[in-house]
Amino acid sequence: MSENGQGPDGQGGAPADGAFIHHVELWMDDLATAERQWGPVLTALGCEPFQHWEQGRSWRRAGSYVVIEQSPALRPGGHDRLRAGINHLAVRGERAAVVAAALAAGWSVRTDTGQAVHLTDEQGFELEVVYG
Repeated sequence: MSENGQGPDGQGGAPADGAFIHHVELWMDDLATAERQWGPVLTALGCEPFQHWEQGRSWRRAGSYVVIEQSPALRPGGHDRLRAGINHLAVRGERAAVVAAALAAGWSVRTDTGQAVHLTDEQGFELEVVYG
């Protein structure tokens, strides 16, 4: 969450566009790697840089935003999408632009179903881009 606890609309409540998700916050072991990999992909998805602080960054689109953070409270051990917790983040996007940005930033394609492409970053996070 932002440092002031406010959403992209500057308020704590629902934005005028009725977005269902306020924000998603992903804690990363390596902020520099995460920014290098997630920044171009989120930009290709139509997000714009939103917040920037010592331990984190965020990008927003409409009434929702995504945070990547290397929190000082982070426990060691890394992310494992096969353990309890978030398995992957699924978004809608244009396949070609997102995959090109992801591959250029060091992501790998895990699978492409013909309706969605599943990408994994260097820290083990998976992003599903639904395009079909």
